[in-house]
Amino acid sequence: MKNGEKLPSNGSKQPSYLVDHRQRLRSRFMQGGAAAMPDYELLELVLFRAIPRRDVKPLARALMDRFGDFNRVITAPASRLRDVKGVGEAVVAELKIVEAAAQRLARAKVLQKHVVSSWDALLDYCHTTMAHLETEQFRVLYLDRKNILIADEEQAKGTVDHVPVYPREVAKRALELNASALILVHNHPSGDPSPSRADIDMTQQVAAACDALSLSLYDHLIIGKSRELSFRSEGYI
Repeated sequence: MKNGEKLPSNGSKQPSYLVDHRQRLRSRFMQGGAAAMPDYELLELVLFRAIPRRDVKPLARALMDRFGDFNRVITAPASRLRDVKGVGEAVVAELKIVEAAAQRLARAKVLQKHVVSSWDALLDYCHTTMAHLETEQFRVLYLDRKNILIADEEQAKGTVDHVPVYPREVAKRALELNASALILVHNHPSGDPSPSRADIDMTQQVAAACDALSLSLYDHLIIGKSRELSFRSEGYI
């Protein structure tokens, strides 16, 4: 410590202005929900648990300035979060708990549900899970004969513009799960969901592997920052 500086003990009290500020934010949240709060204040609420005795508004602002919005803060890689001054392991843990909870809630709305009747929820889940990733991720959603989503599995991770996909492995896994159809999903970190030539070729290869095993390729979704592209809707399959 410099100049005799001491950290507050566990028994030290928070300054009254800090207690009042935190109570006002919590009350506003409980009365109006998330819609009543800008992103940086919602982020403050998350940071309160990680940093109980310090004003977290400057850190919330710094995180927002670095990553852009609430979603990008909580989905940012831990290594990049640690680059922000004031972010320690407790802060990273709280943010990642929120991210995991959001994904778990979104997933619960689609798993074991009929895909057609829960299509909007499925798109929400894909965006929640993948839209803000900084590298490409490839997932496969497996459906049974009644188009019920029975499994959601991450197959591979890649770079900012490429992810390796092995069509035979995708089809083989469908047989192991006794699935009848599948949906491919991957993200474009650039934000633009337009398919590349490689995306189209890979989809055709998976479709061929599925045909050989009497499986159906229901769709291939590319998730961008704010919208998605459906291969079926666009006529690619």
